[in-house]
Amino acid sequence: MPRQLGLSRAALAANGFDGKSGQVLAVPDGDDLRVAVGIGDPGEIDANGLRSAAAAFARAASKFEHLATNLTDVDSVDAEAAGRAVVEGVLLASYRYVGLKTADDTGSKLGALTVVAGAKRAKGVERGAEAGRVIAGAAAFARELANTPPTYLNAKDIAAKAVELGPDAGLEVEVFNKDDLLAMGCGGIIGVNRGSTEPPRMVKLTYSPRNPKGHLAMVGKGIMYDSGGISLKPSDAFHQVMKMDMSGAAAVLSAMSALEALGCRSKVTAWLMCTDNMPSGSALKLGDVLTMRNGKTVEIHNTDAEGRLVLADGLSLAVEEEPDAIVDIATLTGAVLGALGPDIAGLLGTNQDWVDAVKTASEKIDEPTWQLPLEKQRYRKLLDSVVADMRNIGGPYAGTITATIFLSEFTGDVPYAHLDIAGPMKVDSDQGIYAKGATGFGTRLLIDLACNFTPPSGD
Repeated sequence: MPRQLGLSRAALAANGFDGKSGQVLAVPDGDDLRVAVGIGDPGEIDANGLRSAAAAFARAASKFEHLATNLTDVDSVDAEAAGRAVVEGVLLASYRYVGLKTADDTGSKLGALTVVAGAKRAKGVERGAEAGRVIAGAAAFARELANTPPTYLNAKDIAAKAVELGPDAGLEVEVFNKDDLLAMGCGGIIGVNRGSTEPPRMVKLTYSPRNPKGHLAMVGKGIMYDSGGISLKPSDAFHQVMKMDMSGAAAVLSAMSALEALGCRSKVTAWLMCTDNMPSGSALKLGDVLTMRNGKTVEIHNTDAEGRLVLADGLSLAVEEEPDAIVDIATLTGAVLGALGPDIAGLLGTNQDWVDAVKTASEKIDEPTWQLPLEKQRYRKLLDSVVADMRNIGGPYAGTITATIFLSEFTGDVPYAHLDIAGPMKVDSDQGIYAKGATGFGTRLLIDLACNFTPPSGD
């Protein structure tokens, strides 16, 4: 769009810019900056492409407080989807975690964003832009939680944040302490918590619109810090980011915070299963047997396979609510990194219709997933125990699959999908819509699932 940029095509070409997707050209203009971002053929670009282009634009202009972009020549994308994508891209790419830094200039400088659209598309773009603002804000909240040092965010702290945001977000919030969990028979989360000086918390969030069109349940792994317990993790770079082992709970809480503002028409019930996993004289030991909320017994073969233990109690409680479907999200296995790398989440489930819905949502909002097979017939035997109903780990192979088979033992007949986000929970450098650190991955996916929820059919 040379005319909007104020540059001729010849001037752009002279600077090596021909509009190919991914190209960025920044041209100073006095105190301002004009940025050309290549999108390829405007007639072929989709919402994900617009989001990526907007992120590139925001990065190129990161020193400026007021940004403006023009969508008048982008007619191939629905107006509302275009507005949402552009605002999401700019806001997500502009995010910076300030944390405990003392410098005043470490955060994002963005103060205002203007999106120009043609008269016929203006209303749609405006609606989409507002949705994009809410969704990007939720993803940023998830990033903030996961980036926070563990000293400043324990299970009690995240529960307090849930209670604080509940009224404004239209959520009923219930917090369960250690005594509550003991009385409820939640042996998984109680067992994992045994090694910690910090008490556990389970948070139940309920969003109940009038005349809901279905009931979705979400469960998030909230291991506030994961040392591995007695099965202590090596002191390596990955151990250093174990404050992010609560990224699943962060995504669920953040997604729930956005539902009312987005007019979600489904009932959504969510559980955050929050505790540290620490080594101490009282910690869970190899060979211990836990009795879970649904009565199943589990022999511990590795205390670093703790996420599935806390999720199992949350899934059991979710089943008791009789939802139409369940999705859980967790930084669950290192095996998924070996299978899919750092950018793609593992997706498994018991109901193909529901798994397909999750896959479709992930493609729509560009949080990539890949389905792995839930091979119960072949691999369930790897969880067999001599002294209990099952063990908590299946051995050196198919770790993501056996972990999900374990979880599926607690989902009954409810259609169930599992998201393993151990890979995309973080990035090591600024890239695309992400800033170095926690990504908030899964937040936008869960929001889309909830807002477009249709009860899945049975297999």
